[in-house]
Amino acid sequence: MDKLHFNLVSPERELFSGDVDQVTVPGTEGDFGVLPKHAPVMSAIRQGAITIKDGGETRRVFIRGGFADVTPDGLTILAEEAVDCADIDPAKLDQDLQNAREDVADAKTDDTRRAAQIAVDRLEAMKAALSA
Repeated sequence: MDKLHFNLVSPERELFSGDVDQVTVPGTEGDFGVLPKHAPVMSAIRQGAITIKDGGETRRVFIRGGFADVTPDGLTILAEEAVDCADIDPAKLDQDLQNAREDVADAKTDDTRRAAQIAVDRLEAMKAALSA
């Protein structure tokens, strides 16, 4: 059976490199699945979770922004941030989200409020990725 070669890279490190059956990507124009021999395409990515399927195993990774590039050689995702969903502590995430919401409420300037809201949006997307 054909496999898709997949690389997931963030600024800190390469998180994944290997052959898989399918990857589902949260593109800015909607989610799309990539299988072996997929037509070439490049897409911007919105924050959300990618789903990596190989055999009976499924792995989810939260990503924030970046690009997906499908070529005849496979799929490469260059993510601004990537965190394996299995490494996210739901209790800590809830506390971080509560703190970020308080930061929005307590912000004294528009710039501070915007920065705090960006953190809230990121944490809410991460929480949604865990519950999907």
